[in-house]
Amino acid sequence: MAVVLVDAGGTNIGSVRYALQRLGADAELTSDAATIRAADKVILPGVGAAAPGMARLRELGLVELMRSLTQPVLGVCLGMQLLCERSEESDTECLGLIPATVRRFAEAPGLRVPHMGWNRLRGEREHPLIAGLGSDDWAYFVHSYAVPVIGDTLATADFGGAFSAVVARGNFHGMQFHPERSAAVGAKLLKNFLEL
Repeated sequence: MAVVLVDAGGTNIGSVRYALQRLGADAELTSDAATIRAADKVILPGVGAAAPGMARLRELGLVELMRSLTQPVLGVCLGMQLLCERSEESDTECLGLIPATVRRFAEAPGLRVPHMGWNRLRGEREHPLIAGLGSDDWAYFVHSYAVPVIGDTLATADFGGAFSAVVARGNFHGMQFHPERSAAVGAKLLKNFLEL
């Protein structure tokens, strides 16, 4: 199985590759359109901000390619946000594959933004991507912006209110948390993606 990591300038590439290697998938890091198009699975990782992330995809000529993919695609952290229509972060137009606007967490007493640390996942509907997700499973998050709960939400987490932790629409999937840093739960969900 050919798995590729889209080289969109993310800084968590090494840890994602290592997590996939532990699952038996040797993922190639690439920005080559033909390699991405030919892959069985495509992962769009990302750490950073929406505007530079989209600028990098445009600079590489990958925006229309990403929109046209038919194989399973997984956006991780910023990658998930880039799958959406827009981000409030610098009012950025994103890929438009998930019908949602990414919003900044509201500052509130006891809520420090960015949201950093472990948070419980709550499955909202059945889907192969979250198969085996239990009511006491936790994942590791680092983010200031989030996708609200929408019709495509598979699992939520709570930070001053529920937000989308996992989404899926057609062949496009997203995980807001870092599966590569989320121990056994993250490995299980990455394995589910590889088996889609």
